[in-house]
Amino acid sequence: MSFDYVGDSGVDETMNQTLQITNDLPASVVPVLSFEALDKHHHVLHGVKVGTIYGSDRGELVTPYGSSIDILRFSGPGKHEVADVRVTVRRTSIASVPAGLHEVTTQALDGHGREITKFERFSAVRLTNEDAIPVSVRIAYVLWDQPPKGVTQQAIEVTPIGGLTEVPAHGTAVVHVAGKAAAAVARNSYGPAVSIKAYNSQ
Repeated sequence: MSFDYVGDSGVDETMNQTLQITNDLPASVVPVLSFEALDKHHHVLHGVKVGTIYGSDRGELVTPYGSSIDILRFSGPGKHEVADVRVTVRRTSIASVPAGLHEVTTQALDGHGREITKFERFSAVRLTNEDAIPVSVRIAYVLWDQPPKGVTQQAIEVTPIGGLTEVPAHGTAVVHVAGKAAAAVARNSYGPAVSIKAYNSQ
């Protein structure tokens, strides 16, 4: 496996602080990674803690053959000085359910099943799998900060929607919003930048 950290792609409407993961193994694998934050001189920022949204540091992210991503979160003194990360693979295992070649897409739905935007107060999420194999995914509802110019945008709140969900081959699945997820949607709708992201998991 190899990795590339992208703080800011320079393209509007794209996520910051992404970890690009390349898996050259001919199978979907579940890595457990650890991270060190580095400054622009490639010195370790010892006060910065690195976490993930999709769980590549917890053995929750399934990475297919080819490329995939996780999203990193930084906390602690110096978190705005991160220019790169050093990644260590602690262990890997073969995924119990392979990931597809394409990302599972998400669509917010209102209480009547109608499509609405992710910025509104939605009641469910429809997942769509265009691949010819069933996949298992989790959904993260992500609230982003509004940083000043020159500072990468960071996820400040991440709330799971539902649990592990199987999406059939060339099919869809609907996950209803309840509990803490419903509270997060109510709190953040019609306001700040949010994302609804599905990722391969087990």
